[in-house]
Amino acid sequence: MTVTPAPTLTQRLDAGPVIIAEGFLFELERRGYLTAGEFVPEVALEFPEALRALHVDFQRAGSDIVEAFTYNGHREKMRVIGKEELLEPLNRAALTIAREVADSRPGDLVAGNISNSNIWDPSNPQSQAEVRAMFEEMVGWAVEEGADIIIGETFYYAGEALAALEIAKASGLEVVLTLAPMAFEEMADGVSVVETAQRLEQAGADVVGMNCFRGPDTLLPYIRQIREAVSCHVGALPIPYRTTQEEPTFFNLSDPHARVPAPHGRTFPTALDPLYSNRYEIRQFAQDAYEIGVNYLGVCCGASPVHIREVAEAVGRVTDASRFSERMENHFMYGSNERLPEHIVALGDRA
Repeated sequence: MTVTPAPTLTQRLDAGPVIIAEGFLFELERRGYLTAGEFVPEVALEFPEALRALHVDFQRAGSDIVEAFTYNGHREKMRVIGKEELLEPLNRAALTIAREVADSRPGDLVAGNISNSNIWDPSNPQSQAEVRAMFEEMVGWAVEEGADIIIGETFYYAGEALAALEIAKASGLEVVLTLAPMAFEEMADGVSVVETAQRLEQAGADVVGMNCFRGPDTLLPYIRQIREAVSCHVGALPIPYRTTQEEPTFFNLSDPHARVPAPHGRTFPTALDPLYSNRYEIRQFAQDAYEIGVNYLGVCCGASPVHIREVAEAVGRVTDASRFSERMENHFMYGSNERLPEHIVALGDRA
């Protein structure tokens, strides 16, 4: 019997939207499984069931891709925390967990992950060689553990993004490459965001776009420009925070109403809570991006499963978690159900 191969990522994107959950760092830190500031994904080794549960929650909410949680799981970061010997076990454990969760729902894809190294130096060939070596080993482990695609994400240097793409493409797998420009509105090595996206397309990326750092209002204008400038598929994964033109990334968001500010002086990364986007704003972003031809959609740092469900439902998907989408008609104060007492519903205007 001939087995028909599962559609590739590109084939799926050609046919319609693909949903992707990212941003596991923030959610697992909130749940008490990793340290803010360090943000190293040791959870894959120490609490594998917690990581598996998070993947399942995002999967139920609509994510079609299970991305191995190896963000910051690279050699340099492991050296910073003095645990370099855990590097390969951590990567392989994260990939194995992702594969198990994806296989529980036939058709889901597993993504290996590489990302910003935070040591790339455009003027230092040695640092570039170190970064390339880190990418090569991580991509190699992803291939060995059966990843379907490679996601390179959160790059703020154009040169590093292009190096990541080159190494990821050498694997023979499809590659998603997303950028994360900081508040100075260009890549850190002086290349424009749109030009970088164009270079990535020309170098063979299957999906180019942006993720992280920027919320819906400061990500979408760039996504519109990228969509007009490239012919490949475009990805858009904002953070769920209310960034503005004056404060375009979550690094510079302020909270003047905070009674007790964060001791390190910034809302990022642990005092962003009052600046959260609501679920309806995330849904609107997904609708707006989808309407301009963006089919690779998700949410990054700060995302919870409800945000992914909003993205999925915004593009017409019904997910396992949609069973529990809101039904305010049955709320005791806001509802319209005929069994709700009028005197209780009337309290809504005064509550």
